[in-house]
Amino acid sequence: MSGLQLLWFILIAVLFSGFFFLEGFDFGVGMAVQSLTHNENEKDQIVATIGPVWDGNEVWLITAGGALFASYPFWYATLFSGYYLILLMILTGLIIRGVSFEFRKNVPAKQKQFWNWTLSIGSLIVPFFFGVMFISMIKGMPIDAHGDMSATFGDYINLFSLVGGIAVVLLSYLHGLNYIALKTTGPIRNRAKNYAKFLYGVLYLGLVAFAVLMYFNTDFFELHFATTLGLLILIVVLTIVANIAVMKDAEITTFVASGATFVALVALIFTGMFPRVMISSINSKYDLLITNSSSSPYTLKIMSYVAITFLPLVLAYFAWTYYIFRRRVKHAPVMETK
Repeated sequence: MSGLQLLWFILIAVLFSGFFFLEGFDFGVGMAVQSLTHNENEKDQIVATIGPVWDGNEVWLITAGGALFASYPFWYATLFSGYYLILLMILTGLIIRGVSFEFRKNVPAKQKQFWNWTLSIGSLIVPFFFGVMFISMIKGMPIDAHGDMSATFGDYINLFSLVGGIAVVLLSYLHGLNYIALKTTGPIRNRAKNYAKFLYGVLYLGLVAFAVLMYFNTDFFELHFATTLGLLILIVVLTIVANIAVMKDAEITTFVASGATFVALVALIFTGMFPRVMISSINSKYDLLITNSSSSPYTLKIMSYVAITFLPLVLAYFAWTYYIFRRRVKHAPVMETK
């Protein structure tokens, strides 16, 4: 395994970590539009917290997909062909939530509720199916010697992948609630904290179920016992930190801890797969490895030069964007009609 192959494996993990950290709270805010608010003013208020940044956050997913295509074409081919229907559902969710931002802002008041629902439903669909995809992937899929996946419904949808999908939805929703508490004023801010206080208790149960299912459905503990156990403990510790912080109204700590939980989860998946990129449930000799799935050394070298040149500029742009829109979105009281 060359240094460049390892570098791009790590970079893809970093890109997915950035996507879930940033877009995770977008999904959570989207779900909160229908589940947290009491009136249209509150819906507008929380949508305004992500209005300037949601489309920029999705760039991390596009970049991750592009980097995967260029650096690991065999991984990309097996993943995108084998998970075609799952990725179609993810794309559908991204589309309906994307257009919802524009339509809910420009349609008559009577039609606005429909687009509020599409925003919430799309924001739920995407993290759920991402969870299903990644968890079924680490469980192992029927990949043959040619790298072709011939999966059945049970390979995609099973107890482990369903728990994973629900866990990613819950993490996204909590991350969104923490972001709303950090970025708003008024009743919606306090309500977001109260919801989060309750849901962290639910998350503890989910983490236990996830850890037990991971032990019985993957070889992570067998191959990478120390890192797997360490990252699971880190996820629990970050959850406890976020839970305590939300009790103490430490909003920045709560938000950072919930986002870091996503980073730890991605790290758990990628370190558990290493040195594999796709796990075959047929025979381990059919696993796709870092060494036999990557592009040529020259391609990886050119990509590294491009990344070194443009990545600092992109990160600086993101930092500037969040700095510009750092202020809280104020509560607009409902006007009484006489």
